[in-house]
Amino acid sequence: MLDATSENPQNLEETKTPEIIEKKVEKPIEESEETETENEVEAIAEAEEVSIIEKVELSSKEEIGLDAEEKVEVASKEELEIEAEEKATAKVVEAIEEKVAAEAEKEEEKEVVPVMDFKTMTMEQLVKELESLVKNQKIQAIKSNVESIKKVFDTKFGEILAEKKAAFLEAGGESIDFHYGSPLKVSFNELLLEYKSKRNKHYSDLEGKLKENLNKRIEVIDNLKAIIEKADSSTMYKEFKGLQDAWKSIGPVPRTKYNNTWRNYHHHVERFYDLLHLNNDLRELDFRHNLEEKTKIVERAVVLSEMDDVSKAFKELQELHKLWKEDIGPVSREFREDIWQKFSAATKIIHDKRDSFFEGQKSKYEENIQLKLNVISGLEEYDTSKNKTHSDWQKSIKEFEAKREVFFTIGKVPRNKSQQIWEKLKVATKKFNHDKNIFYKELNSSQQENLEKKLALVALAKSLENSEDFGSATSQMKRIQADWKKIGHVPRKFSDKIWKEFKDACNHYFDRIHEIQDNGSSDEIDAFETKTDFLSQIKGVVGNTEITLEEVKAYVETWKNIGRVPRKEKSIENDFNKVIEVLFEQLSITGDELLMLKYRMAMDALVASNNSRKIDSEVQYVRKKIEELTKGIQQLDNNISFIANATEDNPLVKNVRNSIAKQEKEVIIWKQKLNYLRSLN
Repeated sequence: MLDATSENPQNLEETKTPEIIEKKVEKPIEESEETETENEVEAIAEAEEVSIIEKVELSSKEEIGLDAEEKVEVASKEELEIEAEEKATAKVVEAIEEKVAAEAEKEEEKEVVPVMDFKTMTMEQLVKELESLVKNQKIQAIKSNVESIKKVFDTKFGEILAEKKAAFLEAGGESIDFHYGSPLKVSFNELLLEYKSKRNKHYSDLEGKLKENLNKRIEVIDNLKAIIEKADSSTMYKEFKGLQDAWKSIGPVPRTKYNNTWRNYHHHVERFYDLLHLNNDLRELDFRHNLEEKTKIVERAVVLSEMDDVSKAFKELQELHKLWKEDIGPVSREFREDIWQKFSAATKIIHDKRDSFFEGQKSKYEENIQLKLNVISGLEEYDTSKNKTHSDWQKSIKEFEAKREVFFTIGKVPRNKSQQIWEKLKVATKKFNHDKNIFYKELNSSQQENLEKKLALVALAKSLENSEDFGSATSQMKRIQADWKKIGHVPRKFSDKIWKEFKDACNHYFDRIHEIQDNGSSDEIDAFETKTDFLSQIKGVVGNTEITLEEVKAYVETWKNIGRVPRKEKSIENDFNKVIEVLFEQLSITGDELLMLKYRMAMDALVASNNSRKIDSEVQYVRKKIEELTKGIQQLDNNISFIANATEDNPLVKNVRNSIAKQEKEVIIWKQKLNYLRSLN
């Protein structure tokens, strides 16, 4: 323990073991300090009493005695305060010394490899980085790196594992049967095992090394005692310096032996210097050098006591104490107590600031308890009752994980509450996962039913793909395609396979239909030949001024009645329409009549090509136009009522009336188109 005892060896007796030395160091010093304190108190009392006698004339001896008693009482209070302060300082220093002893044992661990930002790395990169650390770096220097890598890797692997499990359950698997193997995870675990094995071996070897170093230090102490006992002035100083160098070169010792060993060594160093009076020059030179070095340490400690970063200050303070003990020898008696008290005072300031800092941290930890409990409460109340689909649950999983992530961003909590809070988080998470698993189990059952329904449709499609009864087969094929869309999801492992079978059967059938339609039936081929001849005849009347409208209409009706042509020959319909338009122009037919004639021809062409889908779309389009125009007319009519002075000769009213008339005319045309479409059916 580095306290007043360390700098006051004059009361120590030579002893044989460190344990005995510790006991004999403390008691005489305590007695010496008490004696000095009592003498100081008495001197203060006497001085004050004399001062009072000189300045005040008292009336009786009783009064003088009373005043002296009061002064002694004041001095006793001061004595108690000083004693309490010294004990507090000694306690602080003792705590520092214990920390120094603990850190000395872990001297080799102070060399560390800087921690990188592992979150940006892929899992493959994390494995390579871990392998590089374990193979190439000192095992005691990579603890923080390994822990950080493991945390990031486990998080990333956990996400993959959750995705794989969700897919497995969605595909119809049972949770108990789920297993996911990853060669990358195997490699990672092997590297972790290698790291732990090397780390265990390192600390096993370190324990033996610590004991070996302790024996070396005890040997130095024994050799130092031998020098003192021999007291050969011609060689003792040189031998002493050799032992000092040997002491400094010895590595760390077990923390439980550190302070006792140092006290024993320091005691005999001071004995040596007391014996070195035969060569005062050498002794005074060392004392002066040591005083200068310890003064620097005190000055640095004072600077540290004023630093805001208490953790950094406390860490450096430990180094100063170690330096004080390990590297710097004693100073002359007249300065020992003073220099030590200054160092102890600065030490106490830093220690008290550190205690105050951690008290504040404790308050912050208490606040974090409530913050984490609030997050857990939100997780407990998270509602999944409205989740009906896989997409709903995927959204909930992301939201729930985001809330959990908030929990981990909150700082530390008191250690005695940590496990309890962690258990509450686990319970909330388990409840969410339980509800999720129930959904996916039920989903698996529903998907199995859907699978059976779709397999039945696949079988029906395959039975129709080569049918020659195109009328009946086509309607059935269209129906089962519509039914397929109505059936929900099936297990993912079957989804692609059955869809391909169903699609191939349907495509095969409709490809046959299209091929027949392209080439045409015998009737369609005959119709094409007839229309080709008829088109040649019509082209012959172009330019004939005697042609009438009724004759042109008869051409259109005859063309319509000839029938459909093969799909690949449907361009003949456009050729016919162009010739008819020329005849209409020749007859000077314009306006609505021409518009309707062209519209009927266009719709007839759709009928001829059997394009019922386009006809149905046209019907919907015409109805929509009629509805839009009707609403527009109603709105315009309503707007007139809002026009001030709405007489018929009002220009604004006239404009609205014209718009209404125009749109009413358009409605008539569109209704004619709708009537013609209905007649086609």
